[in-house]
Amino acid sequence: MRTNAALLLSAALAAVSVPRPAAGEEAGTVILLDGTKGGRVFEGIGALSAGASSRLLVDYPEPARGQVLDLLFKPNVGAALHHLKVEIGGDVNSTDGCEPSHMRTRDDESYRRGYEWWLMKEARARNPGIVLDALQWGAPGWIGNGTFYSQDNADFICRFLSGAKSVHGLDIAYVGIWNETPFDPAWIKVLRKTLDRDGLKEVRIVAADEVNAWKILDAMAKDPEVAAAVHTVGTHYPKFKSPPAAKACGKPIWSSEDGPWNGTWSGACALAKMFNRNYAEGRMTKTILWSPVTSYYDNLPLPGSGLMRANTPWSGHYEVQPAIWATAHTTQFAQPGWVYLDEACRLLPGGGSVVALKAPDGKAWSAIVETMDAKAPQALAFRVSGGLPAGPVHVWKTGAKEHFVRLADATPVEGAFTVDAEPSCLYSLTTTTGQQKGGIPVPSPAPFPAPYREDFESYSAGVLPKYFSDQGGIFEVAPGGKGGGKCLRQVVPREGIRWHYHANPQPETFLGSLAWADYEVSVDALVEQSGSAALLGRVGTVPQNKKEPHAYVLKADTAGTWELRSAGKVLASGQAPFAPDAWHPLKLAFAGTTIRACIDGVAVAEVTDVSHVKGMVGVGGGWNHARFDNLSVGVAIATANLACGKTARASSVWDADYGPEKAVDGDAEGTRWNATLGRTGDEWLEVDFGAKTTFDGTVFRQFESRITGYKIQAWDGKAWVDLCSGGAPGTEPRSDTFPAVTAGKVRLFITAATFVPSIWELEVYRRGAR
Repeated sequence: MRTNAALLLSAALAAVSVPRPAAGEEAGTVILLDGTKGGRVFEGIGALSAGASSRLLVDYPEPARGQVLDLLFKPNVGAALHHLKVEIGGDVNSTDGCEPSHMRTRDDESYRRGYEWWLMKEARARNPGIVLDALQWGAPGWIGNGTFYSQDNADFICRFLSGAKSVHGLDIAYVGIWNETPFDPAWIKVLRKTLDRDGLKEVRIVAADEVNAWKILDAMAKDPEVAAAVHTVGTHYPKFKSPPAAKACGKPIWSSEDGPWNGTWSGACALAKMFNRNYAEGRMTKTILWSPVTSYYDNLPLPGSGLMRANTPWSGHYEVQPAIWATAHTTQFAQPGWVYLDEACRLLPGGGSVVALKAPDGKAWSAIVETMDAKAPQALAFRVSGGLPAGPVHVWKTGAKEHFVRLADATPVEGAFTVDAEPSCLYSLTTTTGQQKGGIPVPSPAPFPAPYREDFESYSAGVLPKYFSDQGGIFEVAPGGKGGGKCLRQVVPREGIRWHYHANPQPETFLGSLAWADYEVSVDALVEQSGSAALLGRVGTVPQNKKEPHAYVLKADTAGTWELRSAGKVLASGQAPFAPDAWHPLKLAFAGTTIRACIDGVAVAEVTDVSHVKGMVGVGGGWNHARFDNLSVGVAIATANLACGKTARASSVWDADYGPEKAVDGDAEGTRWNATLGRTGDEWLEVDFGAKTTFDGTVFRQFESRITGYKIQAWDGKAWVDLCSGGAPGTEPRSDTFPAVTAGKVRLFITAATFVPSIWELEVYRRGAR
């Protein structure tokens, strides 16, 4: 980066007349910032809390919770988001869980459920000017007798917006239609009329929130009433592009959901391109990201989507990821209401892009440069004119190793200065001040507390208890526990209107650690009238559909039948009394490959199965009211993982965020090794014990289902010796055993994969010594 050292070159540039390029001629590296010119109005950068992505944040203790919120929403601290969009909960699964509804039945109404109200208030407390927005994913089953596009649902939305104002003092400025689902033009008109009827004329409709689809423009062109009802045209994941009809429609156009679903450096690079190019190429004036923070368990769909990570509230630990600072490069340098300088908003000839904006009064400007596609440094010559202030120009930079660092100021000479932009970097150039890189020491990580017990007595009725993640149904604290106290109750009486093609899982809620292996879990269960109750253990990957989670499930019903299941497969079944309106203890016990199940203190099954090695616990049942009390997890003393903390090497590495050390750091839920792009075979992950070590088993879990063949190998001092081999391991922990071997090193050798291999954790054990 050149600053004052570039003055001679800058002066020379200023002294020479730099002609404007002719039509169709390449503009080169001259970037003109002319205050007499303009463009569209910048509406901000936002984030979308939906799909239960913020579920665990509310459970964080202070001060860690406040620190996370500051980094997301407080101006000039971190991401400094301008816009917060939230899900209107519908008691249905919307990606990583279910968000509670404010109207569970036609006669039920509560504006205290869930955590989106809380999040909106916390965001507004930090940024009083933040814009609030809401959108549905699904709806309770009573709506329109199962019909989403109904007057019932228009009323339902208006109740949500009115309740936000009357109960929480929140003015929600925008509302959408139905997330990523074909729209109904007639219903858009119904919604507009209902908003107006209920005194919500100021609430603006965004449509249609489909994935890279602009069909709403056709509906608006055909029907002036639809065009009048739609204030903003919003699409999802447009990949920087919008059609000419969108740019010419006379409405604001947004990327109303976007993002790389990745807060690491690769995600930060994608965001840098997105924020610039959504305008430079697509003329979209607002970009909204899913999600603001990864506050959901890593075994749920699309792990790691947030700008930062905060999904271990029991420890207070969180991770400030590079995506926070990629966002700050725009949000801390331009505010909603600023005006783009279209002449300066374009792709760079050497790779990358630039956008520039001016304050409404023309007394300040900022330019954001990203060079993520560049292969070599570029000299960018800036010329400032048209009444814009010439300097000094404050310069901030983010690269792979250092994030959001202030450099020396650039001092223009006669309005001109030059910047050397390095490849794969992000720069903000500005005449404004006040930007900061917030952050303080973060609490250290800690495992989920074990042994664990919850009797629900410390909670108020109606709340979601800490750490529970509802995937189907809604589980709230309620009176009527065993012994007359409180309990956990599944409260949704029927399946709701599901989101799009995503089927709702059966009612189930989970918590705990993916590292739990040998343990006992027990709970007291009661079915109120008829139906079933279930206890789950070793819960691994949870799919986004009706399929059972990868887990062991003990399920009993009031008809007197029970089953022990494994991801949809029946391992054992039989008959056992399970009367309604009575408490029945359920228990699962795991010891290696042995699984035992008990009902009412009687062992009903003992099976041998290798499907699930480790995982969380949970409770559930069917679409019936069921109660649970005295959940207890007793974790056996674990055999030491011999690989934890040892030296690790790999055949290749994606980037510094995915080094081989991530696979031996003891964090089986949050960090992982990733091979480099394009490598799908003959990749390896090696652990060096530092001394001869005896072991007889390994466990590893991959990210996504990529590996199709692998070997476990030991180093005999001269060569690698095969210990065992396998095919496609899936996404569950893969456990391999073999005759005990003594070696200084072990490795996972991946013979074939469909895409870049990625391993959460490679563990090594001496089980025979236990």
